[in-house]
Amino acid sequence: MYDLIVIGGGPAGLAAACSAWGKGLRRILIVERDKELGGILNQCIHNGFGLHYFKEELTGPEYAGRFIKMLGDTGVEVRLDTMVLTVTPDRQVHMVGKDTGYRVEEARTIILAMGCRERTRGAIAIPGQRPAGIFTAGAAQRYVNMEGWLPGRRVVILGSGDIGLIMARRMTLEGAEVLACVEVMPYSGGLNRNIVQCLRDYDIPLYLSHTVTDIKGRDRVEQVVVSRVDAHRRPIPGTEMVFDCDTLLLSVGLIPENELTRQAGAAMDPRTSGAVVYENMETSLPGVFACGNVAHVHDLVDFVTAESQRAGQSAADYVLGRTGGEEEALEVCTGDGVSYTVPQRIRPGRVDKSCPLFFRVNRVCGDSEILVRSGETQLACFSREHLAPGEMERIVLPRILLDRADERITVSIREVVSQ
Repeated sequence: MYDLIVIGGGPAGLAAACSAWGKGLRRILIVERDKELGGILNQCIHNGFGLHYFKEELTGPEYAGRFIKMLGDTGVEVRLDTMVLTVTPDRQVHMVGKDTGYRVEEARTIILAMGCRERTRGAIAIPGQRPAGIFTAGAAQRYVNMEGWLPGRRVVILGSGDIGLIMARRMTLEGAEVLACVEVMPYSGGLNRNIVQCLRDYDIPLYLSHTVTDIKGRDRVEQVVVSRVDAHRRPIPGTEMVFDCDTLLLSVGLIPENELTRQAGAAMDPRTSGAVVYENMETSLPGVFACGNVAHVHDLVDFVTAESQRAGQSAADYVLGRTGGEEEALEVCTGDGVSYTVPQRIRPGRVDKSCPLFFRVNRVCGDSEILVRSGETQLACFSREHLAPGEMERIVLPRILLDRADERITVSIREVVSQ
């Protein structure tokens, strides 16, 4: 029996395994379905990684390489090219691999770190014909950066998520012409730095409150029709623009890979599409933890690392009996302007000094205050000059404030009106 099985060998799984090893666990197994460790970082050859964690700018493969090197200094067992089929509530992991065949392994703890996947054309129901030349932005990124193929020459990008913005720059650098980036919302879904560095620096137009309403082409994409949308995101007749292109890239959101989580019976949060977790990243299943993009979609890999290290430490505490008894949990609720929070539950008795809380807002806000309340009592207030749905926010709640809360706390946004 293993002390810990980590499902996923990307940045979350690597950080969790290294952390658990550092906290005293020795029988640790990482199961990764790809042929090498690193996950999505292997195809992210642009820089911008590691500014928070390593205090320097790295590419994705460089960031992954640092953790793979750390892992090499441990005795953690790794199974590559191995697919996990089932996780049971009693912590049995069914897997099949090229070298091992079908195996069932038992563990005292499990960390779910499967990452996320992209939404496809079928998920958003774009009308029109079904020719070749339609890719998710991540698939195009793999073709260009790892396989050496250029997906197209004249490109339209639907969605302004970070991957789509980065691919606008990447395709331009490879000689393609990116005609437009189209976003259905009145604001971009990506980080502001990516809007500047990937669109404005290359004079690529960004059409907000627009969407693709038709795709034309027999064998290959020939034209894409883009229309303005109203406040309810419905196309406005008479606003059509036609782009002659051969490629459409979709950057229309990410979905946590939670089939195994649901199968195991963990409580799910429909707002994040991930598991409901406590302050230590434990799910509703004792001894089963979730971290990284499988818990909620992150902007920065540095935050994935910090969260996953906390999950690894918590798994070690669970195995080594350092968790204490059952504790009453506070429910973390979303108030005005907040889409979700992670964690969704906090046990103050298990918080050492403070508890980090991640959340996203559901609208663009200027000068604002982040309010944390328990009933009518205001526990904390944090100031921000700017808030946007495309950028995840993080606040830290001291233990002393959590001890003052009664059953639940609510996180909300209040915009400051200048006089």
